Amino acid sequence: MSGEAEVDAAAVPQARGGAVIFIFVTLLLDMLALGIIIPILPKLIEGFVDNDTANAARVFGLFGTIWALMQFVFSPVLGALSDRFGRRPVVLLSNFGLAADYVVMALAPTLGWLFIGRMISGITSASISTAFAYVADVTAPEQRAAMFGKVGVAFGAGFILGPALGGLLGEIDPRLPFWVAGGLSFANGLYGLLILPESLPRERRSPFKWKSANPIGALHLLRSNRTLAGLSLATFFAQLAHVVLPSVFVLYATYRYGWTTAAVGGTLALVGLCAMIVQGVAIGPIVKRFGERKALFLGLVCGAAGFLIFGAAPSGHLFWIGIPVMALWGLSGAATQALTTQLVAADQQGQLQGATASVQSVSELIGPFLFTLTFAWFIGDSAPVRLPGAPFYLAGALLLLALAIAWRATSQKT
Repeated sequence: MSGEAEVDAAAVPQARGGAVIFIFVTLLLDMLALGIIIPILPKLIEGFVDNDTANAARVFGLFGTIWALMQFVFSPVLGALSDRFGRRPVVLLSNFGLAADYVVMALAPTLGWLFIGRMISGITSASISTAFAYVADVTAPEQRAAMFGKVGVAFGAGFILGPALGGLLGEIDPRLPFWVAGGLSFANGLYGLLILPESLPRERRSPFKWKSANPIGALHLLRSNRTLAGLSLATFFAQLAHVVLPSVFVLYATYRYGWTTAAVGGTLALVGLCAMIVQGVAIGPIVKRFGERKALFLGLVCGAAGFLIFGAAPSGHLFWIGIPVMALWGLSGAATQALTTQLVAADQQGQLQGATASVQSVSELIGPFLFTLTFAWFIGDSAPVRLPGAPFYLAGALLLLALAIAWRATSQKT
């Protein structure tokens, strides 16, 4: 028995290193595949509605809503399944399912089929929460914030490379980005089938219960103690604030600064680049120096300051100054994940990540309406004062609210 324990202990560091690399590649390819279709999906929808741009915008909004709704419903389900059967099968099945879904969307003969494909994409993409549970399984608690940050680099890279690649491929054929996205997901699944070890031993698994696997039931876990409940509420407001960028950035930049498509794309690339630098380089040393709690507060303060600059900047050049400031907001996400994973048992990590993803999905359902209506109101004729930066001021206020909640929730921590 002692000999087996020594062998297992010796094997753990190697398995962890290779496993985390795989999870990084998984998230990178997932984000790349999702990003590839961003610039082409609205155009494809437009083609199905006789090039009626207004109608296409409404349909595209519905597609976004159904995607977020599927994330809300299925993130806790997949998280609970991963607690019961292990992380590996959930991640692999999701990769192959996503690949098949992109093929369906590439071949979609009608808008209805494209809609079904978007629903499936929302379900299979919910496995991202399982990938984060995997990282929690194989990383020591004191190292999780830095590791979550490094894995988060994949999101920034996919955000930069995906839309750029999708735009180039879409110029060749509007269906080509879907084929490439499907190929990436399928290759990712094959890679994991050969490389990915299981991170959750059988003795640490928990039975699957529908009571905790549905979105409402999953909230019981988040309310299981005062600190976790407070951090989850802070996460909701922070994620709600984040929705301001995809909701109004393009409209705002065009309206206020007269930016071209190239300028908008370049700015988004700069946002992704700064986020990658913070996630990959800054989080580890800052958390090590100040701890997760102070890193969480610092991140929220920087995010609020960045949004204040965005809303107040009278020119595009001044807007760019806010990008590296806001990028430091990434500290709070990794710190929050590290803190929350220490508040639940090993066999509940999948449920935790699934419940957290559901909270994020709710913000994605609410946010687009909140920020677009705010923007429309404050640039309209009936506004008491013309204030195009109002959505960013609102987002900054939400981050300050998140800061107050997180401060109170973690006040018993040193």
